[in-house]
Amino acid sequence: MLVLSILIAVILAVILFISLHPAFGQKPSKKKIQHYNTFDHYHNGSFINQIPTEMATDFRSMLPVLKEFLKGNPNRQPKQAIPVKPFQYPAKNNTKATNVTWFGHSAFLIEIDGKRVLLDPMFGKAPSPVPWFGNKRYSKELPFRVEDLPEIDLVVFSHDHYDHLDYGSIKKLKHKVKQFVVPLGVAGHLKRWGVEREQIKECNWWDEVEMAGIGLVCTPARHFSGRSLTDRNSTLWCSWVLKGKDSKIYFSGDSGYGPHFREIGEKYGPFDLTLMECGQYHEKWAAIHMMPEETVQAHIDVRGKTMLPIHWGAFSLSLHDWVDPVERALKAADKQGVEVFTPMIGETVAVHSENFPKQKWWREQNYKNM
Repeated sequence: MLVLSILIAVILAVILFISLHPAFGQKPSKKKIQHYNTFDHYHNGSFINQIPTEMATDFRSMLPVLKEFLKGNPNRQPKQAIPVKPFQYPAKNNTKATNVTWFGHSAFLIEIDGKRVLLDPMFGKAPSPVPWFGNKRYSKELPFRVEDLPEIDLVVFSHDHYDHLDYGSIKKLKHKVKQFVVPLGVAGHLKRWGVEREQIKECNWWDEVEMAGIGLVCTPARHFSGRSLTDRNSTLWCSWVLKGKDSKIYFSGDSGYGPHFREIGEKYGPFDLTLMECGQYHEKWAAIHMMPEETVQAHIDVRGKTMLPIHWGAFSLSLHDWVDPVERALKAADKQGVEVFTPMIGETVAVHSENFPKQKWWREQNYKNM
């Protein structure tokens, strides 16, 4: 009886924690769910992908992965903090130049047509509802202080997973942001965290909108969503097209390889720059995270000119060596004749530059872990 009582108490504590802790966000309302039921990509209370996408989670399928995690990989993380380039936010860019700054993983600042756009600004120490748990950021620190950010015209999110949408980051950012643009259902999280309803624009796949003078298209991805045990696929995931006067950028978000890349390329390509996921892959979940070789093919499919590999360099969410994503992507790009640039975290690059940074900074002796 004592053991049973303790077990019940633990279960109730977990339920209460998930219900009350704001980091878990908020599920869509019944009214919104009724609206979602009119979509082809919403079925039985969940959003679905364009093509069948299975990720086996039964015990038999996941046992080999569990064994891998228990065995560990000494090269999953760098042996010491990786270098970052100190970043100072420039004055408002009123020129036609389009600049991009990578902050590790999938977080970016895009300066386009004189506007500042943040993509998936996860600025926390760990991708977790409780940041003192989970794999910590490789760089230990960001190349800037979030408190020092100037006004941001637009924040764009691809989906609601913790390594992309971070409660602590939103709490620090929300007073600096004019407008948030998110896929369906994600607005509920932001509203629970104190963002005003009028500041949030929700989009469905293929919605075309103009925000802060920037053209945006919410395009499909092949992934999933959820922040707790009971909300899997209750919100939509997506990729994004960003269109300025002289520049066009494609942001893959998280995605397995699929026909949507070619469809997007045919509708909205070519792109001056693609920001393409290449890390945190595993053969067991290849349907929802591309292998680096597929990353290069996806770049070709969307008709990209230059590619910047993302979703690596910040956190360990899979079992591969921390440098494998970029190394494999570079090798595949070389075979395919694809131009790739690899800036340091915090380094600003002009999209139309003729001299992209291609230094392999992760190979420096002090940071090599291969």
